[in-house]
Amino acid sequence: MKLQQLRYIWEVARNDLNVSATAASLYTSQPGISKQIRLLEDELGVEIFSRSGKHLTRITPAGEEILRVAAEVLHQVDNIKQIGQEHNDPERGSLAIATTHTQARYALPPVIQKFIAKYPDVDLHMHQGTPMQISEMAADWKVDFAVATEALELFVDLIMMPCYKWNRCILVPKDHPLAQTSFLTLDNLAQYPLVTYVFGFTGRSQLDQAFQEKELKPRVVFTASDSDVIKTYVRLGLGVGIVARMAYDPEADKDLVMIDARHLFKHSVTKIGFRRGTFLRGFMYDFIQEFCPHLTKEMVDEAHQCNGKDELEQLFRHIELPEY
Repeated sequence: MKLQQLRYIWEVARNDLNVSATAASLYTSQPGISKQIRLLEDELGVEIFSRSGKHLTRITPAGEEILRVAAEVLHQVDNIKQIGQEHNDPERGSLAIATTHTQARYALPPVIQKFIAKYPDVDLHMHQGTPMQISEMAADWKVDFAVATEALELFVDLIMMPCYKWNRCILVPKDHPLAQTSFLTLDNLAQYPLVTYVFGFTGRSQLDQAFQEKELKPRVVFTASDSDVIKTYVRLGLGVGIVARMAYDPEADKDLVMIDARHLFKHSVTKIGFRRGTFLRGFMYDFIQEFCPHLTKEMVDEAHQCNGKDELEQLFRHIELPEY
């Protein structure tokens, strides 16, 4: 058994069983990959992939177990490389982050700016997606860190650490009736069409929960994952916007009226997570602490040793999170 064979089966699985695409991504030949997979299957005495003629059709039950272990082995090999790089050149490497549009657009820029200034030789890669996509990327080791508000808790292999709490605001054009309201209520909001985030995105669950508790049924006429898109449709008069408070820019959005909604909704907590077993390099600890000052190296290491969600919650239960 060779590491190369494990990498081939892992990459084939990631490329939807397309051997040609895998060969192209690995700069090798399709027959070479097929041959190595067959040799591995012969050595193990089981099929990893089912076939129809020359085409791979699905992963076998045995293949699922083999791929799970292969992923762990390949990740540990990568950890060994990271350890070597950390001792050889601690300020050179790469860092991949997956996050939502709101975090990438409003919360992360100053952190990224300082990080790049401090570590010019670290290649930084930003990936955007839904909270579920972000969590999956971290769980599959496609990125180093996931930064999101929802869905992270669905993946038991992620170490999730709270960064800050935040709430929402209401955005309306200056001539909208709500612009003159002295005290906004959920009943007021329920009277108008709403424009907000898609379900499962950027704390949307807290919004829905607030209406349900009041036995109100909001009329959500348009949803988007991008705060700027939501603001565009508010300007067009499509409805009342509900966005993260951090997404309101007093200068860029001065044509809109912002109404604080902290009294209407429970706050949400943005977390940073990484896959359990990840070797964290020095610049990775620095990135975490720049984004979340209370997450010191010692605190992160302690979180890494926690077994499960309950222990993590106990670790952070006394920390007063900053509000964005």
